[in-house]
Amino acid sequence: MQHLLTEKGLNYGKYPKGLLPFHCYGEASRTALEEHLVEAAYYASENDDIARLHFTVSAEHLEAFKNHCQQVVPAYEKQFEVKYEIGFSTQNPSTDTLAFTANNKPFRGKDKKLVFRPGGHGSLIENLNNIDADIVVIKNIDNVMLDRYKRDTTVFKKLLICFLRCLEKRVFEYLEMFDAGACSQEDITKVEVFFQKILFINLDKAYQRKSLSAKQKYLYRFLNRPMRVCGMVYREDEPGGGPFWVRNSKGEVSLQIVETSEINLADPKQERHLKRSFFFNPVDAACFIKNHRGEAFHLPDYVDHSRYFVSEKSHEGKVLKAIENPGLWNGGMSDWITVFIAVPTSTFTPVKAVNDLLRGEHVWEK
Repeated sequence: MQHLLTEKGLNYGKYPKGLLPFHCYGEASRTALEEHLVEAAYYASENDDIARLHFTVSAEHLEAFKNHCQQVVPAYEKQFEVKYEIGFSTQNPSTDTLAFTANNKPFRGKDKKLVFRPGGHGSLIENLNNIDADIVVIKNIDNVMLDRYKRDTTVFKKLLICFLRCLEKRVFEYLEMFDAGACSQEDITKVEVFFQKILFINLDKAYQRKSLSAKQKYLYRFLNRPMRVCGMVYREDEPGGGPFWVRNSKGEVSLQIVETSEINLADPKQERHLKRSFFFNPVDAACFIKNHRGEAFHLPDYVDHSRYFVSEKSHEGKVLKAIENPGLWNGGMSDWITVFIAVPTSTFTPVKAVNDLLRGEHVWEK
């Protein structure tokens, strides 16, 4: 083990997951990052044969990622006849959060200075907001598989994107109709059916009492938002969140991805809902982040800041409470238009521990 993890050998203990060799192909191997290059060639290249990728990485490994890309990208461009455009970003230090002691006092290190910690993946909403694109596909770096298993991933990723485009077309059609002026009751009814049958947004009793113009403004506000189509896999005891109906502080009910840590397991009713849930969030989302006028949404405006996390960490041998910003696909996208689609478990092959690489989808066979 020392020869794998320490400087005595390969020193993999200091490598970020994206730069670790995950898969063997005969005499060759691929890192997790390389597998994303291959996937991008299958479903993220456009008519101009350009595959655009963006990686968010820790600052201390940024140069290593850039160097790795310089080494491997030319070979994949030649193999798949594509051109890669690759961007990198790091978590903004301004999103770090103040740590607290077990007694809820500001935590200070041995140097008596206040301790700040990275605010979790929810902080990356700023990174996503800085990407100039219409459609963005979000996926974890470790959810990759060998080539012989990539067919389902490719097919269902295209399905998510196609459904998103259909959703975008319908939403933009209604927004442009509203922009054109007053709508008839027939027009409003058509949008209401879309809300309830496709977006699963319940229109409460207060809505029914509104005037025609007030209904139009209400529907416009709900439609003029970023949108996402999220793949969900059947739950198989994987740790993490899933899709649920959630009622917010305003009494509005919507589809949300909820982490287990957000659920009050001391409440028998909530625990029962969790145990009866059938689906799990694999972090597999296609997102549209511009409005019907081609303008980029300011994504931090759609975060539910009440959905932050408190986790227990340690620093200099002492226990601390770390505050994490609302998760990127949880509270970070709370006010987005959200649709869930079931995808096969074959599209979800995460590597959370080294032994996961011994699963069949990661083991090469001649």
